[in-house]
Amino acid sequence: MTIAASRIEEKLYQNRYLVDSGRPHIKVRRHQKPSANLLALTRVCPAQCYELTDEGQVEITADGCMECGTCRILCEASGEIEWNYPRGGFGVLFKFG
Repeated sequence: MTIAASRIEEKLYQNRYLVDSGRPHIKVRRHQKPSANLLALTRVCPAQCYELTDEGQVEITADGCMECGTCRILCEASGEIEWNYPRGGFGVLFKFG
């Protein structure tokens, strides 16, 4: 399992991300207590963009987001996140090969 994980990490490292400073394409809305789906994002986001803070809030660092849609599936319909496509020229640049 370690071999597969290192291969995935190596491939993910090949991707490039152009950060749109001050304009994240995903925002987590403030919450009293994170839902089970919001907490799940801290474990299932392939880019590990979500984390649980010491204050019990789930926060996102959108830099490095692969725009896979996992968070949209889990949390957009409930209104826990606001997701928009990055502006043209920004976001993930996939490299294959």
